[in-house]
Amino acid sequence: MASWSWTSVHCSSYPLPGPSARFTPSLVSATTPALRRTRARGQLQRCLCSQYAGERQPPPPPPPQPEPDSPQQLERLFSNLNQTTMKHEPGSVTSAVFLVAGTTVGAGILAIPAVTQEAGFLASAVICILCWSYMVVTGLLVAEVNVNTMCELGSGGVSLVSMAMRTLGTFGVRTSCLSYLFIHYALLVAYVARSSNIITNSLGIPIWESATLFSLAFGGVCYFGSQRLIGAVNGVLVVGILASFTSLVVVASGNLQWSSLLEANFAAAPQSIPIIALSFVYQNVVPVLCTNLEGDLSKVRTAIVAGTAIPLALFLVWDGVILGTLPDLAGSSTVSDPLELLRSSNGIVGPIVEAFSFLAIATSYIGFVLGISDFLADLLKLPSGQNKPLPYVLTLFPPLVLSLLDPEIFFKALDFAGTYGVLVLFGVFPAAMSWSERYSDELEAPVPPIVPGGKFTLSAVMGGALLVIVPELIKDVMQLQGLH
Repeated sequence: MASWSWTSVHCSSYPLPGPSARFTPSLVSATTPALRRTRARGQLQRCLCSQYAGERQPPPPPPPQPEPDSPQQLERLFSNLNQTTMKHEPGSVTSAVFLVAGTTVGAGILAIPAVTQEAGFLASAVICILCWSYMVVTGLLVAEVNVNTMCELGSGGVSLVSMAMRTLGTFGVRTSCLSYLFIHYALLVAYVARSSNIITNSLGIPIWESATLFSLAFGGVCYFGSQRLIGAVNGVLVVGILASFTSLVVVASGNLQWSSLLEANFAAAPQSIPIIALSFVYQNVVPVLCTNLEGDLSKVRTAIVAGTAIPLALFLVWDGVILGTLPDLAGSSTVSDPLELLRSSNGIVGPIVEAFSFLAIATSYIGFVLGISDFLADLLKLPSGQNKPLPYVLTLFPPLVLSLLDPEIFFKALDFAGTYGVLVLFGVFPAAMSWSERYSDELEAPVPPIVPGGKFTLSAVMGGALLVIVPELIKDVMQLQGLH
């Protein structure tokens, strides 16, 4: 696998806060233009190109500086150079779109019909579009802070932890780490619980055997498998997801009752927000996008909007097909699992639903196991580049035990992860980091904001998350008091 280095290529200069970045010329070859960064009066300038052909030619004059009041036009911060071929390999917007879409589509889609059945399709579609808009905004805020952090550190590959440390300090880092662990563990518990039910229904073996088999099989792929093997397994699973989803839509739409799609109970719609918001999580890959696309925020914005629009369409079709095929379910206040009802009531659709559910869970499970095991390895300060068993034991064992203690924990875990994890880490935090960056006297934001609205927008983002979190917290506390 080729290694990467980053060399600055700017369309305009801008202040670079702090002396942390050091820039050195990068000599490519005797006949290839060399890209280099130059520092002058605390600014990061457009990189200069020199042609080396026997003797060094003088560099061209620096570009004219923009007027003080003119808006800055920022393209990319650096260039991704393949050190093997020494060629510029810019990130593909198409690949970035599919990365966002693939990250967004996960097991959360399985719970959408269950939490929207009381509201009906029309009301839940409105909530789904609102949640999509909200999560697009928070993703753009993460990208904005990420690129500004790149400017300060002078390099790509900036993590969420680095962003939190720069903007919110030690408290922000600790809170983000706890939220990250909470989201991942809650979702792993949900995935093991749901997959074990599917395996038990298919093979007729006990729940504990199903849960153990699933955890060991896919956890073993993550631990023992090479990057190529893991990529191949994921590729097969994604193809299976697309095939099963297409089959489900084609088969189930024959029984679709269009009138049932017009039913709406807007009073019940807000209770579906945590899980729908959870289904739109992709912000954890935004730092990867910013690095792959060389800090070009116009490309990052395109990747985020288009990449999340694909899952939005998928979620709406999925919800419409399920609720429209079970017309007596839409608008009902009785809590049930529509997928279970569909599986038991339709001999053709049932196996397709099971296959789609299992494949969606498996793809999400692999990604989350890899993510949390790497996070724990870094937290434990284990040597990088080595697969140690301890992070994987800590990753696989707790969710397995919790799922066996409560096999019906799938929806509870998703709801808790959406309310107290996603809306904190990917709702409140992006707005708080952006607020600190834009309006703090101690920080500078070289990149113009890509989310308009100033303090009003940031307040709305934080307030929207708190409007969901606080009532859910009060309800959960009252339930706990009622148990005692």
